[in-house]
Amino acid sequence: MLIYKDKTKPAVERARHLLGLMTLEEKVGQLVQPFGWQTYEHRDGKIELTESFKQQVQNGGVGSLYGVLRADPWTGVTLENGLSAKEGAEAVNEIQRYAIENSRLGIPILIGEECSHGHMAIDGTVYPVPLLLGSTWNVDLYREMCRAVAAETRAQGGAVTYSPVLDVVRDPRWGRTEECFAEDPYLIGEFAAASVQGLQGDALDSDASVAATLKHFVGYGSSEGGRNAGPVHMGWRELLEVDLYPFKKAVEAGAVSIMPAYNEIDGVPCTVNTELLEDVLRKQWGFDGMVITDCGAIDMLAAGHDVAEDGMDAAVQAIKAGIDMEMSGEMFGRYLLEAVSQGKLGIGVLDRAVLRVLVLKFKLGLFDRPYVDPERAGQVIGQSEHVQLARKLAEEGIILLKNEKDALPLDKRAGTIAVIGPNADHGYNQLGDYTSPQPADKVATVLKGIRAKLGAESGRVLYAPGCRIKGDSREGFDTALSYASQADTVVMVMGGSSARDFGEGTIDLKTGASKVSDSSWNDMECGEGIDRMTLGLAGVQLELIQEIHKLGKRLVVVYINGRPIAEPWVDEHADAILEAWYPGQEGGHAVADILFGDVNPSGRLTVSIPKHVGQLPVYYNGKRSRGKRYMEEDSKPRYPFGYGLSYTTFGYDQLRISADSITEDETATVSVNVTNTGTRTGAEVVQLYISDSVSAASRPLMELKGFTKVELEPGESRTVEFKIGREQLQYVGRDLKPVVEPGLFRIHVGRHVNDTMSTELAVREGK
Repeated sequence: MLIYKDKTKPAVERARHLLGLMTLEEKVGQLVQPFGWQTYEHRDGKIELTESFKQQVQNGGVGSLYGVLRADPWTGVTLENGLSAKEGAEAVNEIQRYAIENSRLGIPILIGEECSHGHMAIDGTVYPVPLLLGSTWNVDLYREMCRAVAAETRAQGGAVTYSPVLDVVRDPRWGRTEECFAEDPYLIGEFAAASVQGLQGDALDSDASVAATLKHFVGYGSSEGGRNAGPVHMGWRELLEVDLYPFKKAVEAGAVSIMPAYNEIDGVPCTVNTELLEDVLRKQWGFDGMVITDCGAIDMLAAGHDVAEDGMDAAVQAIKAGIDMEMSGEMFGRYLLEAVSQGKLGIGVLDRAVLRVLVLKFKLGLFDRPYVDPERAGQVIGQSEHVQLARKLAEEGIILLKNEKDALPLDKRAGTIAVIGPNADHGYNQLGDYTSPQPADKVATVLKGIRAKLGAESGRVLYAPGCRIKGDSREGFDTALSYASQADTVVMVMGGSSARDFGEGTIDLKTGASKVSDSSWNDMECGEGIDRMTLGLAGVQLELIQEIHKLGKRLVVVYINGRPIAEPWVDEHADAILEAWYPGQEGGHAVADILFGDVNPSGRLTVSIPKHVGQLPVYYNGKRSRGKRYMEEDSKPRYPFGYGLSYTTFGYDQLRISADSITEDETATVSVNVTNTGTRTGAEVVQLYISDSVSAASRPLMELKGFTKVELEPGESRTVEFKIGREQLQYVGRDLKPVVEPGLFRIHVGRHVNDTMSTELAVREGK
């Protein structure tokens, strides 16, 4: 038996043997990843592979395919022409079978899919977007979600996912804010590790595991002006301490794939940043997995960053810098063979990349079990347990921002409710970017959730959209005002939309990002490629809220959106405000559960919400020297990091620490009693922050270093403990190395960054 076919041999040994058997053309083929949806045609329930794909397999092979099952306007895959769960598995099997049986060495294809908040395929469960997932502050629940996502994806043959997104949000005008967990590296790091653990499971070759791809490496969330893929101005200290931190935690958790970001840092594009890809990632962190570009990133080197003369130069620079595979495959497929023949690329560099790709395929078990069971796919994908999990996550991540005079929860048995707003009954608007089209009956909108909650009493619910997300049409105002005037309570479901449209010219065909459109049928105001200058409600939404407010009714505002909304008038005049982000397919039920008090809100902000866009940047962990205020207003956010209300109240007391001082190698335990002082069962997110009084290089005033979510019955108390040691106290010093400096630290514990109790801890020189 050939060594590479012997499943008892280690993955690296099998890969090295196979590499030695390959031709130059076959090697280059392994580094190419064409668009998967272009490899087949779906007609009359049958899958037919395209001749161009067959020819590519026969001419040297295809290493990977991107988005075989992706459904959205970029791919042109709709509910009508898309593949069901079972059909998707059958299609992937057909692709694998042809590649294995019609290539010289029978190398299987790596199928890569988008799974940021659920597999982006027809029938897949749609979970809330990462911004809401982070707002749960429930890492264990998120890990469980990742296991479910991995199971659904692998059931159809997807073996690698291009998630998690570990970017640190610095300017929420950025359209991809919704794809991120937070503005804080520590919090992101906890979710990063959980993501890898959940997606990859205990064994990569399991039929319920996929390879996690960390993205976007790195600094992508700190772009100039919040513009997507814009340049990043950041020094090495901040890069190491903030943006690289979550990636390091994910690598330590065992991540096997990583994707460089589109942006440049201090003039060097991440795609060719050898210091990042080789020195930090591989040498310092010991990462031995695969590095894959973002779509079209190599092309941008010659047409965007302009650091390469042409496509050939760009491709050679990228592979030499540490890129192993190119998403879209155009530059590598077109130029690498020629580069080797012209002596511009050494065979050793090419072999290095190919070996990494092959090792990952062996670890995933693709050589030994390349096919999946279509019947199982139909059973696993969209199962009821996954739907219930989507609802639970939405319930835990929705944030109660305001509740004046206990406006919420609502009484199910009394009064008429007017549900008004463009997001009240528009299912696609509450799912976020990177979501496949969904049948209307699969998505629970807020209107559906409220009506389901009231059951036989749902006749007391009146509905009118009132306006659209964008545009200046007020033709729906009269109906909305009429219904609101008949109601005791008005629930206004406003916000944004990341729903991609099938309109012509709205998609960047190279990268898949959306393009800004002023067309009347397009309401997309968030998502990849949709960055904003302001954070206010688009269109005439604010005007509609103001007109309805004049009626004097109890006014509850529910935001469904992908980035923070800064609307001071709403903050001042609404009786209650719920921030629901994009809550996924079960979001309407989750919102209704909270509106009527069946669920006590426990979500907490992971991004600060400013009073005005002019305050940006407003993230909590900025440096102390950044100033106190502007002429017009102070620099404090409207709603701070970690903030969120509950239908009960929590008291903190007896903050204590086990030692007054420690050395850098010792630990202390800080503890606090937390009591539910209200009348309802509720969950509190207890947050730990540290402040370093004096440091050789400046540090933020407050830094999150621990958190836990505890559920308490009325009157119940619990002692919450946190360990304080090197990991919590260290920072990146002036020599760019982690250091714990002797001196005084303040330890803060509380309900959010601006509401804590504190004690002192001294760090002394060790012996």
